[in-house]
Amino acid sequence: MDNTMPILLVPGLVCSPRVFAPVIPALWRFGPVTVANHIRDDNMGAIARRILAEAPPRFALAGHSMGGYIAFEIMRQAPERVARLALMSTQARPDTPEATARRRGLIERARGGEYRAILDELFAGFVHPSRLGDASLRQLVYDMGADVGADAFIRQQMAVMGRPDSRPTMAWIKCPTLVLTSDTDNTVPNSLSDEMASGIPGARLVVLPDCGHLPQLELPQATADALVEWLCN
Repeated sequence: MDNTMPILLVPGLVCSPRVFAPVIPALWRFGPVTVANHIRDDNMGAIARRILAEAPPRFALAGHSMGGYIAFEIMRQAPERVARLALMSTQARPDTPEATARRRGLIERARGGEYRAILDELFAGFVHPSRLGDASLRQLVYDMGADVGADAFIRQQMAVMGRPDSRPTMAWIKCPTLVLTSDTDNTVPNSLSDEMASGIPGARLVVLPDCGHLPQLELPQATADALVEWLCN
């Protein structure tokens, strides 16, 4: 009997399928793996609807960073289709006014041709301090930025700014849930992962040591191990 489960992965802001490449081989043996396209719309509802239209009838869902915001929206729209949920380096809260103002500034800069400079600045917040000098990791962030492009980056920022507060709906989540964070995430503090793990019934919290906001790239084996355990239990 075939017990495989399709796995749907949703990347973060300015991330492409490359962000999941190191962990996909470990997941592939559990079922077909798809990386969602999240760059075509400028609001969370539309992004989730389009992903659901292209997704299998039922699937395990893992969202990283912005992908976690999209995962919450998918859970609001079609919870019956999600067999398992993994929330990676993300949060349930809406944007703060300060974050929204910062995003508006990034949008204007991207429109003004500063997209590459923005990627440089984002890299500093994406990785553990010990990896700031990792040229190959920095190049990968550039490559993902090129995959996404400035226009889609702007759409993503607009969607992230307008996302709803997911905290009121966390208690509705009934599927097995993994909350994965790291001890040195300078983009989304791991205290916000504690909040999700406490608010989602039965959620399991995993904190990776010596890691920043990109665990799939920084600690691929530990990230893959946590995802495999999530799929197996």
